[in-house]
Amino acid sequence: MYFFLLNLSLTDLGCISTTVPKSMANSLWDTRVISYTGCVAQFFFFIFLMTTEFCLLTVMTYDRYAAICHPLHYGTLLGSRACVHMAAAAWATGFLYSLLHTANTFSLPLCHGNAVDHFFCEIPPILKLSCSDAYLRDIGLIVVGACLFFGYFVFIVLSYVQIFRAVLRIPLEKGRHKAFSTCLPHLAVVSLLVSTAMFAYLKPPSISSTSLDLMVAVLYSVLPPAVNPLIYSVRNPELKAALKKLIQSVVLQQE
Repeated sequence: MYFFLLNLSLTDLGCISTTVPKSMANSLWDTRVISYTGCVAQFFFFIFLMTTEFCLLTVMTYDRYAAICHPLHYGTLLGSRACVHMAAAAWATGFLYSLLHTANTFSLPLCHGNAVDHFFCEIPPILKLSCSDAYLRDIGLIVVGACLFFGYFVFIVLSYVQIFRAVLRIPLEKGRHKAFSTCLPHLAVVSLLVSTAMFAYLKPPSISSTSLDLMVAVLYSVLPPAVNPLIYSVRNPELKAALKKLIQSVVLQQE
């Protein structure tokens, strides 16, 4: 589990580093300019890291499933070699999907200028600049990606159904609480990422606006990577004690 958390933290750090520094620099210098090469790089790394993160979350679901539903076989199912192979597969999937998307998107002819109406280079704003008959080939790749992610999502849901059934069969309440506590951080991270991404890409066009699109983009591109470390650190007793001490000091200062 900690090996996968290490990989997840790397993707979170990469996602934040891909979008936030450039956006902050543009705000400080009061400009919205990005070079073509910079836009391509930002587009590639964002899709690469977000795809890898979702793949890692899927692998981590299998890790929780094996630990709770088959604890006696956990070492066999998820040995060190198996963990390395699954993590490598997640990174390779993200790299290949992002490479195909980037090559296909930036080969489209632009008929509506080169001003991206967004705070970073992303799929929908760039497709708006392309010719109406040319972006259909990129839509096909998006559909394939959506089907792939839907398959991952179904796997996560079915795995958690089996996990909850196994946890509810544990006779001792302490054992059930411990099992649930190991799953809740992962479930919270998956729910946050999926809910914000689904709202961003599946919201009705009738409620779409520039300000809303910008706010939603921040929600799914910045919020999950920033909050994930906090969610996984909640079970850390040292962090709990530090937070408790901080809250108590703030309350005492106000009094």
